[in-house]
Amino acid sequence: MRVLRKLLIVVAVVATLLSLVGTARLVGPRGEPTDGAVKQLRFLRQAIENGADQDAQGIKPEGYFFMNVLYGLSWVQVGLDSPVRRAEATTQAQWALNRLYTADGTRPFDLTGLSPRYGVFHAGWTNWLRGGIVALQPPESRDLTAYTKTSTELAKAFDASQTPYLDAYPGQAWPVDSTVAMASIALYDHLVTPRFQPTVERWVAGVKTRLDPATGLMPHQVTPVSTGARGTSQTLIHRFLLEIDPGFARSQYEVFREKFVTGLGPAIREFPEGTDGSGDVDSGPLVFGVSLSATTVGLGAARVQHDRLAGVLAREGELLGVPVTGLHTKRYALGLMPIGDAFLVWSATARPFAAQPQPQVGNGFGGWWIPWLVLVWLPSLVLWGFVRLTRRRTDGRGAADQ
Repeated sequence: MRVLRKLLIVVAVVATLLSLVGTARLVGPRGEPTDGAVKQLRFLRQAIENGADQDAQGIKPEGYFFMNVLYGLSWVQVGLDSPVRRAEATTQAQWALNRLYTADGTRPFDLTGLSPRYGVFHAGWTNWLRGGIVALQPPESRDLTAYTKTSTELAKAFDASQTPYLDAYPGQAWPVDSTVAMASIALYDHLVTPRFQPTVERWVAGVKTRLDPATGLMPHQVTPVSTGARGTSQTLIHRFLLEIDPGFARSQYEVFREKFVTGLGPAIREFPEGTDGSGDVDSGPLVFGVSLSATTVGLGAARVQHDRLAGVLAREGELLGVPVTGLHTKRYALGLMPIGDAFLVWSATARPFAAQPQPQVGNGFGGWWIPWLVLVWLPSLVLWGFVRLTRRRTDGRGAADQ
């Protein structure tokens, strides 16, 4: 009994230390996201060089692409927030962009019948990254040749389309992909010269006539079938719609917040309140309707919309993500899923590239941390209860022996 009691004490002490760490992550002071982001990006660079992007391709249809584009975009965000890192950010972002045009980066999209080439998914994300690189550079040293060419190709494809939504694959279109592409065109107008505003205005007008009737939000998919709004695509849409039309973006975000943000956590549902559905490769497994993927990306959407929800989601991520920080690197979930780190660092450093800062929205979810603190401290309290119980039994046996 005495050996068991000593073992329980050791375990209880360890649990108490972990509870203290969890408490600090939930309610303690937080540094600037950029501080940890650079360490995360160092880990991701090592992981990509060791083939993590190839491994991610087996997890998601665009896994290789996302690993590299989010790595590059995260560096852009770090560089825009920290001028002393702009040179490094430019180099790293360009490295990522180059990888998106290798055989591995284009193979899933090298299909016939797509306009622009490789489809709007590949063209939109790469053009957004290309615009981010331009934003990092001093105006007098910018080479705009490639950015002008790809932006013009995208604008022509949108102008020739009968709908606002171009195909990502032959016969398949998701509004989120066209939103990213349109944001890259609007960014060109901001960084270089007003040129594509008529295209942007036509696109917004077309979107407003094709909203999901059940929610009033942009649909998840429109070709070959039209499906209602979903959390995984909505959180991405709200990262970019702000860059296109801030007023329309805010009105859409407020509807999204009402229908998809749940007080359970808080977190983000995959399907709107009152609607049930199953998880898939995009959303991942759903827990009480909540998508971990949508919640992670939702952190970035909340940040660009200046929503207090962002701070709450960031703290939950620090608690549940089990970050491991070393001298030079930082990784979540023990580094077992680098693509998750890529989405998280991109979301944690989210910022508008061109749009003006938005008015604050939302409440602070008062008391949201109380259930988490109960869960954090419950194992420690239970273990110390067992320690106390074993002490009573040990003392009782000692008294009986006397």
